[in-house]
Amino acid sequence: MTGGGPLLLGVRHHGPGSARAVRAALTAAEPGAVLIEGPPEADPLIPLAADGTMRPPVALLAHAVDEPGRSAFWPLAEFSPEWVALRWALEHGVPARFIDLPAAHTLVWGRDTNFTDGTDGTDSTDGTGDTDGTDAPNGDGDGDGSPVPDEAARVRVDPLAVLADAAGYDDPERWWEDAVEHRGGTRDPLAPFAALDEAMTALRETYGDGGHPRDLVREAHMRIQVRAAVREFGDSVAVVCGAWHVPALRERTTLAADRALVKGLPRVRTGMTWVPWTHRRLSRAGGYGAGIESPGWYGHLFAAPDRPVERWLTEVAGLLRAEDRLVSSADVIEAVRLAETLAVLRGRPLPGLTETLDAARAVLCEGSDVPLALVRDRLVVGDVLGRVPASAPAVPLRRDLDREQRRLRLKPEPSAREVELDLRKETDAGRGRLLHRLRLLGVGWGRPVDGRGSTGTFRETWRLRWEPELEVRVAEAGIWGTTVLAAATARAESDALSARGLAEVTALAERCLLAGLPEALPVVTRMLVDRAALDTDVGHLAQALPALVRSLRYGDVRGTDTAALAEVAGGLAERVFIGLPPACAALDAEAAAEMRRHVDAVHGAVALLGEGTGPPPSGRGGLRRRWYGVLRVLSARDTCAGIVRGRAVRLLLDEGELDEGEAARLMGLVLSPGTPPADAAAWIEGFLGGGSGGGLLLVHDERLRGLVDAWLTAVPDSAFEDVLPLLRRTFAAYEAGVRRTLGELVRRGPGARGSAVHPGAGAPGFGDGFDSGRADAVLPVLGLLLGTADEAGAGDGEGHAPSPHDGRKADERSPEDMGEALT
Repeated sequence: MTGGGPLLLGVRHHGPGSARAVRAALTAAEPGAVLIEGPPEADPLIPLAADGTMRPPVALLAHAVDEPGRSAFWPLAEFSPEWVALRWALEHGVPARFIDLPAAHTLVWGRDTNFTDGTDGTDSTDGTGDTDGTDAPNGDGDGDGSPVPDEAARVRVDPLAVLADAAGYDDPERWWEDAVEHRGGTRDPLAPFAALDEAMTALRETYGDGGHPRDLVREAHMRIQVRAAVREFGDSVAVVCGAWHVPALRERTTLAADRALVKGLPRVRTGMTWVPWTHRRLSRAGGYGAGIESPGWYGHLFAAPDRPVERWLTEVAGLLRAEDRLVSSADVIEAVRLAETLAVLRGRPLPGLTETLDAARAVLCEGSDVPLALVRDRLVVGDVLGRVPASAPAVPLRRDLDREQRRLRLKPEPSAREVELDLRKETDAGRGRLLHRLRLLGVGWGRPVDGRGSTGTFRETWRLRWEPELEVRVAEAGIWGTTVLAAATARAESDALSARGLAEVTALAERCLLAGLPEALPVVTRMLVDRAALDTDVGHLAQALPALVRSLRYGDVRGTDTAALAEVAGGLAERVFIGLPPACAALDAEAAAEMRRHVDAVHGAVALLGEGTGPPPSGRGGLRRRWYGVLRVLSARDTCAGIVRGRAVRLLLDEGELDEGEAARLMGLVLSPGTPPADAAAWIEGFLGGGSGGGLLLVHDERLRGLVDAWLTAVPDSAFEDVLPLLRRTFAAYEAGVRRTLGELVRRGPGARGSAVHPGAGAPGFGDGFDSGRADAVLPVLGLLLGTADEAGAGDGEGHAPSPHDGRKADERSPEDMGEALT
């Protein structure tokens, strides 16, 4: 920084104080060239930073051309010193260059490191809390496994903590605010950099490279680039880099020694572009290694250097008002005063984020942490999404996705939101197809969720959230095609050919119909037929049938030809019908429970499959009739597992193929003393299990309830503990109200008033006599509602309403009299 050498400006990445200081230093020094820590492959992209449509936060994205999933990001926000330096150079017509180790080496060096999860490829330890995506992922050693001293590892994780400790602070962020962000302006714009340089020099003398030799290689490459710029532009060169690197860049080394360090590094062919970024992904909590705790707050400090506390609390008040909370101007004034008072009590030069949040909690949030959590999420972190110009380099698939988003008016947003789609509308159907195609390509922009409205097949509900990492997924998917439709089709065909099981192919057929991929359906259908013909496992066939039937239903709304799938589904159903009875014999408890789930799935699929579906000679209704025949076979076969037999009887009863008397007879046979208790309990679980349906059946059918009750009371003590877990599992699936009703009915006993059926009753749920006492309790209220009560309103002297009929008492009136009163 002195003595005729290049101007070294050590910064904290994403620090608004450093950004303002860089702008002031560059304006004062007016260098002839600006060198910035970053990948040199991005030099051709620098002019795009001056485009009017470019809006930070953005990131430089580097990816291996032959392996797009191997990538690295270099995020930049409006308050990042590097971004400020770029903008200053472009505004003043000064050449700007990136001088860090090329991404071609970064992407291939240390292939065990994951570069796609938000780690930063720009930093090593720089005294600013930043980390480098090229370092060992475990953070406790270098790339070759050499040990690192504990103190050095601590500096590598958060160097600010060392300086904060030395200054007597327990919070590095609070120290940075007091030392940099709240520091008043100085006449010498280089003074802040001199102070930070002195601190970093002391740290480097104590900890060396911090246990990460790769920093030495990066710094050697940066020194080579600085020498080249000095030869071209003279000493009028400014270098903007992490403060940790400044002592190394000032170090006197030979060119040969630096070249020896970078010689022979592995490299890979690399692509580079600008991509949008978000404040949330700039936060350390979002997984970004060089992140900061409060990007939204730092953005505010950079945009509002004057009266930041007043402006911030005004924004907080606006946010709370938008959420229907009462916040007045007087509250904002009181919160500002409280924040300033807290800063004085805590010995801080100005209120920081801690003081403003404490004041907001006490005054604007009335002491509650619930609205304060909203403030932290929306303002302290924030969901600001950057924008890049259309002229930025991009893979063809990315450009086609942009066109589809504009055509369908489906804007990518960083905050999660739910979208309800009506597939009967052309635009909504197009949106649904696009989201399904992207999911098939591994681009998880949207996730299907249960809708709050109609559950018809013509509706879809999606939860959308665009994350910057999806740019990498789009680049990866570019190998399948240049458009979303072509890429999804090619990916579906490839997945069909490589699918390992029948269930995978049927699920893929469903996804193809959802995504509207008619070109892929022939390949998927052919693989489906081949897999179904070779697969002899009835469980696999039963598992595949429901997904295939769902696919047929989707064709109704989306207008897709599903004739070929209908033939496959009919043939698959026939094979299930033939193979299911033998497959249900000689099963253990776990296999029997799994087979019961298959029976339920096939039953639902046959119901959806429709009449007349399937190959000849099924005829109209043939599939359902044959399925009912299969259920009858299962219900009567003694070798079949008890849970499956019970389920078959229940399904026949629900479909009206078995009357209640026959169901009671079958249950009586199973619950006879000759049947082992465990087998009887399994039969009951199959018959009554599956949620509240079985419980309601017991509530309304006293004969079945009596059979179960009689069997249960007759179970010997020695066998009761064996059947208890099965019974608990069965009855625990019922809703709480159903369990309470069953308990009350059992307590009353058979034939008691209030039971489901009474002696002489004509229908379930009604008694055999007239309860005049209960009628008397209703009549006064009815009289008031119908206006037939005594207008004098005298009542009976005890607060009861007068009788709504003539002067007779309730027990003297007939049902006909009460009917007249009601009419």
